[in-house]
Amino acid sequence: MTAQLIDGNALSRTLRTEVAARAAALKARGVTPGLAVVLVGENPASQVYVRNKIKACEDNGLHSVLEKYPAELSEAELLTRIDALNDDPAIHGILVQLPLPKHIDAQKVIEAISPEKDVDGFHVASAGALMTGAPGFWPCTPYGCMKMLESIGYDLRGKHAVVIGRSNIVGKPMALMLLAKNATVTICHSATPDLGAMTRQADVIVAAVGKRNVLTADMVKPGAVVIDVGMNRNDEGKLCGDVDFDGVREVAGFITPVPGGVGPMTITMLLVNTLEAAERSAH
Repeated sequence: MTAQLIDGNALSRTLRTEVAARAAALKARGVTPGLAVVLVGENPASQVYVRNKIKACEDNGLHSVLEKYPAELSEAELLTRIDALNDDPAIHGILVQLPLPKHIDAQKVIEAISPEKDVDGFHVASAGALMTGAPGFWPCTPYGCMKMLESIGYDLRGKHAVVIGRSNIVGKPMALMLLAKNATVTICHSATPDLGAMTRQADVIVAAVGKRNVLTADMVKPGAVVIDVGMNRNDEGKLCGDVDFDGVREVAGFITPVPGGVGPMTITMLLVNTLEAAERSAH
């Protein structure tokens, strides 16, 4: 059995078409969804991510503002700028690109963003909303993973889902989203003594640790759905995920590729969150 691919590029195109239509409807009412992206420093990867986010906004009818600052920017200056963006009615979403320079407390910066504009879903209010099932913004990467499961018509009720990784950005919110859909969820991490014993029981596996080949074919139950959130480089310098793709695809029922899987979905869900922020503001 060779697994069916869950194509993140194709799903992203479909969702972005919907975003563009909803953005056009808002514009007809005099509201243009606006995203402010704040970049501090010259991190090359961050510059690429930011450029892709800005282009995605422009391509789909959203207004975007890029604010670039030198790495020497003080924490106080950054917090002052975020306050101004919180008060700007033309800005519906605020994204501060991580990582920030070491002298800036990233958590303090995230908490300074208004929860109504926290389109990254990292604010403690967003985390609390996810935990309790209240309206809020879901972090974009796990939100994208849920959309991928939805796209294949997968019913999570009663299924065993294993999340490998416990980060605040992916692992923990992913587990909560799966739980909300009535899956039985196990979270595994670096202190899990026998990862394979857990994953071999799983109907759904989400690998999100940033470590090559953390999941191999012998660790996967035949027919399982495997979602690879990892972004690594192999020995030849090519992009790869956390999953041994060639091996696992011969066992799994569905699998996401890297690149072209979860990656494009993350930016797409950022657009969705920004659009929803604008719609809530308009109402």
